[in-house]
Amino acid sequence: MFPRDFAWGAATSAYQIEGGWQADGKGPSIWDTFCHEKGRVYADQNADMACDSYKLWEKDLECVKQLGLTHYRLSLSWARLLPDGTTQHVNDRGVQYYNKVINDLLACDVSPMVTLYHFDLPQTLQDQGGWKSPGIATLFDNYAKFCFQTFGDRVKLWITINEPYVCAKLGYEDGIHAPGLKEKGISAYVVGHNMLRAHAMAWHSYNCLYRAKQKGAVSLAINSDWFEPLNPGCREDIAATERALAFALGWFAWPVFVTGDYPGIMRSAIDAESKKLGYNGASRLPCFSKDDPAILGTADFFALNYYTSRKVKPGGGCKQVLAMSSDRDLEEVIDPSWPICGVSWLAVGPHGLRNLLKYIKDTFRNPAVYITENGFCQVGPVHIEDVQRCEFYKSTILEVDRAIQEDGVDVRGYFAWSLMDNFEWADGFSVRFGLFHVDFSDAALRRTVYRSGKEYAKIISKHKTGKWKCQQLAKKQHS
Repeated sequence: MFPRDFAWGAATSAYQIEGGWQADGKGPSIWDTFCHEKGRVYADQNADMACDSYKLWEKDLECVKQLGLTHYRLSLSWARLLPDGTTQHVNDRGVQYYNKVINDLLACDVSPMVTLYHFDLPQTLQDQGGWKSPGIATLFDNYAKFCFQTFGDRVKLWITINEPYVCAKLGYEDGIHAPGLKEKGISAYVVGHNMLRAHAMAWHSYNCLYRAKQKGAVSLAINSDWFEPLNPGCREDIAATERALAFALGWFAWPVFVTGDYPGIMRSAIDAESKKLGYNGASRLPCFSKDDPAILGTADFFALNYYTSRKVKPGGGCKQVLAMSSDRDLEEVIDPSWPICGVSWLAVGPHGLRNLLKYIKDTFRNPAVYITENGFCQVGPVHIEDVQRCEFYKSTILEVDRAIQEDGVDVRGYFAWSLMDNFEWADGFSVRFGLFHVDFSDAALRRTVYRSGKEYAKIISKHKTGKWKCQQLAKKQHS
């Protein structure tokens, strides 16, 4: 029942799979720096080699072909293409690598979806202030224009920035992602603001300079859990749920799809907390300037990363320090009926994806939606016969089908996270999301398909077969 041109994909990111961290002129990124500091990552692991996809791309391509994907989402390493982060120094070997990846995909009738930024800022730009600096938006726009010019004749789906919420909160509020800063209640909002400015500049550049000829589409990937009131009849729980959605999904979706500014619920909560704690500066949530590019309308589709759900109640408001947690003032509760998948934060709730899709349709003017990440992990002993993950994909894709057929959501594609086991940020290699197992103890880094990969391939094959039958029927009717 999926649309005929539905995108069946899997996703990866450059830092998590490529390795070759110093190969052929690549510059260091903030994740290279972060991982090389002791105590930052599980067992002090790093992605210096990861899946070695910089050398073993052909093996990855075989995985893509084995699944029968119609689309493959990858990211470009900014530091591999522009080692110092600027177009003053272009690394031709990096350009050659990504040209080969894109060309090989197209030769196999697989469409690339390309992410410009997936967490790995060039370290040279971090040394100049990174995402906290207003000037980063122009630097990102220059990088984006370079990529549009270099690869845009073949790439028709672009993501500017992946999960700005995660970059801002985990990197600048919690300090558990690169660059590892804990500047609570301040820097995350600045970083998110500059990411939105950078995204908007890049979208306008594409729209003005490249769209007419390249005919592609550009968005940013927004991650969000699904939130629902712990007690649906409690006004306080409902209000806390609205705050949760505003601080997660709304932070980046509201400016782009609704008003061109942040959700009023978010700003009022932050400003009220500042007043309560005696913070007398300007609003900690920045305001967009008339000199900034227009934010509203800078997405050609809604790119959604979804993993888990939470029930919500008020937090009590007892913390007396500036922090995002105090601003949100809520408590997230996991329903005991939702199974925990590997890591403590990932409670499996396929129903939440359908609910979130319906919420996006109703709140953000019924956009075309690509589910750009969704997955299920293993921790501990690896099970190639991953029955739980098989059931997860079947039930999740069924919920997506219901969102399309029953709720009328315009879902255009689904990308599983991830094509293969990889470096899962601060969790290192301890967490496995792949449709293919990667044996990191093997010098050849052998890829082996999980049972879930085979099941996902069957789902894709059935869809393609149904599409073919519909095409043949249409031909007969026409004749």
